[in-house]
Amino acid sequence: MLSVVIPSYKDPLLHNTIDSLLDNSEGEIEVIPVLDGYWPERSIREDERIRILHIGKNGGMRNSINAGVRIAGGEYIMRADEHCMFAKGFDVEMTSNCKPNWIMTARRYFLDPVRWEIMDIPPVDYEKLKIRDIGNGAHKFEGRVWKKRTKERRDRKIDETMAMQGSMWMMHKSWWEKVIKKLDSKNYGTMYQDSHEMVFKTWKAGGKLVVNKNTWFAHKHVSFPRTHHYSRSEWESGVNYAYKTWSKYYNEEIRKKWKV
Repeated sequence: MLSVVIPSYKDPLLHNTIDSLLDNSEGEIEVIPVLDGYWPERSIREDERIRILHIGKNGGMRNSINAGVRIAGGEYIMRADEHCMFAKGFDVEMTSNCKPNWIMTARRYFLDPVRWEIMDIPPVDYEKLKIRDIGNGAHKFEGRVWKKRTKERRDRKIDETMAMQGSMWMMHKSWWEKVIKKLDSKNYGTMYQDSHEMVFKTWKAGGKLVVNKNTWFAHKHVSFPRTHHYSRSEWESGVNYAYKTWSKYYNEEIRKKWKV
């Protein structure tokens, strides 16, 4: 079974996302919307595959993911943002091809949440992990679209990549329990750098991050409004902690392996 955890905070698109997950799954699935200190104005649809988890006080995205994973009953766990659309059979395609030490994501399209349709923008398959100077002595790990690798490896349907947007990923729950264990909210902050934390931990343990181009999801385009806000100081503190924690490993080992 696949358990899909959706950290949620006041986004009306949660309902659309749940519908897309359930209507497009072809295997055994449970969807766990984690309501982070709020109740939606419109009730979540009644379906035996949905397990609502309500957190009494807003604790942020990382804490919501940790809480959802703790109650997940599936052999596989997946995280999805609350404003995403999914391909038919996404669950079977991904669970059938994910090795025990992999984190898997899918081809990412851009979603127009008003029309609820994919935008006419090329999808993202590969991302290169880079470090950006964001000023005030702080640095940020970030994924950048990797056009060269996309062109050179277009015929490889399941392939290793270097970074991903954290909006959708899947892995064996046993890998989470053995390697990831939990997302660190104390040092990274409650919102960002979660994908990098997981990928670095996975690389350290001998695993891989892969993209499955046989299926896809679509994530709300950045041009549309957000439903949460995060102060610059909190964001800066978290991204700089990630940089201080992983920059030596990245520069001495990862860059050499990937030749970037």
